[in-house]
Amino acid sequence: MDLERGGGGGGGSYLDLGKVFCKFFTSRNYEKIRFPPFASCLMSLVWQKKGSWWTVVTLAYQSLGVVYGDLSTSPLYVYKNTFAEDIEHSETNEEIYGVLSFVFWTLTLVPLLKYVCIVLRADDNGEGGTFALYSLLCRHARVGFLPNGQLADEDLSTYKKMDGGGTAASLGGAAAASKVKKLLEKHQVLQRLLLILALIGTCMVIGDGVLTPAISVFSAVSGLELSMSREQHKYVEVPVACAILVALFALQHYGTHRVGFLFAPIVVTWLICISAIGVYNIFHWNPHVYQALSPYYMYKFLKKTQRGGWMSLGGILLCITGSEAMYADLGHFSQLSIQIAFTSMIYPSLILAYMGQAAYLSKHHIIESDYHIGFYVSVPEKLRWPVLAIAILAAVVGSQAVITGTFSIIKQCSALSCFPRVKIVHTSSKFHGQIYIPGINWMLMTLCLAVTVGFRDTRRLGNASGLAVITVMLVTTCLMALVIVLCWHRSIFFAVCFILFFGSIETLYFSASLIKFLEGAWVPIALSFVFMIIMYVWHYGTLKMHEVDLQNKVSIDWLLGLGPNLGIVRVRGIGLIHSELVSGIPVIFSHFLTNLPAFHQVLVFLCIKSVPVPYVRPEERFLVGRIGPKEYRVYRCILRYGYRDVHRDDIEFEKDLICSIAEFIQFNISHASGTPERPEKNNDKMIVVGAGLRLCEEEEMNPDDAAGPSNSREIQSPVVRRKKVRFVLPESPSHISTSEREELQELMEAREAGMAFILGHTELKAKSGSGLIKRFAIDIGYDFLRRNCRGPAYAVNIPHASTLEVGMVYNV
Repeated sequence: MDLERGGGGGGGSYLDLGKVFCKFFTSRNYEKIRFPPFASCLMSLVWQKKGSWWTVVTLAYQSLGVVYGDLSTSPLYVYKNTFAEDIEHSETNEEIYGVLSFVFWTLTLVPLLKYVCIVLRADDNGEGGTFALYSLLCRHARVGFLPNGQLADEDLSTYKKMDGGGTAASLGGAAAASKVKKLLEKHQVLQRLLLILALIGTCMVIGDGVLTPAISVFSAVSGLELSMSREQHKYVEVPVACAILVALFALQHYGTHRVGFLFAPIVVTWLICISAIGVYNIFHWNPHVYQALSPYYMYKFLKKTQRGGWMSLGGILLCITGSEAMYADLGHFSQLSIQIAFTSMIYPSLILAYMGQAAYLSKHHIIESDYHIGFYVSVPEKLRWPVLAIAILAAVVGSQAVITGTFSIIKQCSALSCFPRVKIVHTSSKFHGQIYIPGINWMLMTLCLAVTVGFRDTRRLGNASGLAVITVMLVTTCLMALVIVLCWHRSIFFAVCFILFFGSIETLYFSASLIKFLEGAWVPIALSFVFMIIMYVWHYGTLKMHEVDLQNKVSIDWLLGLGPNLGIVRVRGIGLIHSELVSGIPVIFSHFLTNLPAFHQVLVFLCIKSVPVPYVRPEERFLVGRIGPKEYRVYRCILRYGYRDVHRDDIEFEKDLICSIAEFIQFNISHASGTPERPEKNNDKMIVVGAGLRLCEEEEMNPDDAAGPSNSREIQSPVVRRKKVRFVLPESPSHISTSEREELQELMEAREAGMAFILGHTELKAKSGSGLIKRFAIDIGYDFLRRNCRGPAYAVNIPHASTLEVGMVYNV
């Protein structure tokens, strides 16, 4: 039977039947039947085209090395941390069975049910993570990072809002969403709390970038304890772990694309290894260990151990470290590939590994050595060295994923004015998401080495890592509850049920981790507090700077009163004034005119802003308008980037800018009919321009200045080269009017003459009489960060040779 063409005869095609079947289940009728969300994803897989099967399987395989490296290495330290000091392993096996039951149900409810079935569906144009949830809420409730939003931003194709889920989105859900939206838009206190909540989750992710490499590598290296004496081990374990960590961070500047092809095979080998060992231990030591999967053993565990059992939950919590990566790395893979990888490989492998360890420990109540219960005691002695080597490689892979995730989220924060500007290096020309931040890398390495040397045991490292992990999950739960109401238009009842069910589980683990504040849990709190101050002070200072720019901007009437020459001599070239304003004239321009007697023949007010979307398509990036009559040659260009977009270099940036203005000129004059009576006052009328025009630049040598052959020994001047610029129109230029041709010609001549960048070098000072906190935040905190971070010229890739800064001092 020909499956591709749909076979003949009365039998028809299985593929056609499958399409009909999938159309039924993926249509609105699906909501009436209420299948689980993951079942609908499997149904949609059948609906994929012929080549999509292999694509999904390939992505699922690749996700094993990038997404699940941290989660797959958790069996190294879960039991060791759980039985560290709070509870003991007795001969009744009630403790080990209770811990296994907690591990099983925690893995089932949090990673599988919460993330795989629910949270992964709340993607922002395919992107995930804390800022993806926050950007969704910002778009639906119109609460942004900076007050520079425009109605034109809502026309972006990636600005689309999530639907309410078809028929399941009842009228009651829409009414609830409207009430919550009005509440958030009305009260600024709620907006700040929402921002602080997102920043807390972000800071904990950065803290996890310090703690996860430390505990993963240290736990993997701890297998040496069974191969040498205790005296030798304490002098070997820490130096070996530190050497591996230094090598790991030192190789970050090469990028993951050079060694990324090894990640998935290493993790797959590790998963097969722990699964095989688990199966061996189950059948060899205790085939009835599966009985511990009953939730009744959790009740017996807490009843017997009481306070000690509650405190040991901080160790059990470590079994879900790395679960947040499934959502945070959603942009690099597809939702379906991550779901398939977890359900088919990760989840069963981890369950078998934990069951195998429990089966071994149920028959070994007294460990011969003096060391705590760990993963390596359950490994057959002949396999310990190979397993040790694989575990170290798997720990390095898991740490690599967390480090690159930290780079990614700091880039997002910096793009949305929540983190100081830092140097970002793109390590791959093919994959724009692979970045390297040198300053953050060495800072993470220093902190990671400090906690490794300072703690020197997995117990305190586990307490610290557990608190960071569970805090991020709590933040995700809170933001997800708002997404359910605002974005999915479900009733408040569903959101309350979601936050009560998963929030109660995570709050239980959070309390067990927080009680160990003095035993290592203070580290993520301290790190998050420092990063929180940095991020909030920077955001506060940036917000105040924008407010002052709005208050001091010059009216357009002032510009029109200067006349076509702006009251000064117009020289050849393009003057590019960088400003954060999307309307009005920045005060730095008037300050510039009062001090210098000349300006360029073409003037462009450039605003580079971030919008709360992951990326902006190139054809929608430029928003161009005119300020004043066309003979003024004054334009406004707004360049829009998403929080995951890569900024272009200076050459491509300049070309795209000039082409966008040229296309605007062509569009504006060809649509001149119906122009308002005073177009110069219609400052908000801007259009989106794409890539309709191409710019060709050629360097030609002036023959009069060319150096010819000469026998004299005179010193000749260097060869002068000038840039020849022309526009390549998509159609025949016969329809171009005379005025349009003149304006394009003047733009080409200005481009040939060169481009100058005018930036505002502004300083904020707190007004006299301001409060102590405000003076500390503005005069000390923000001023220190501004002086030690990258300047705006770096952020927009502006060549320093053609940059002019205008100094201003603002009192806020």
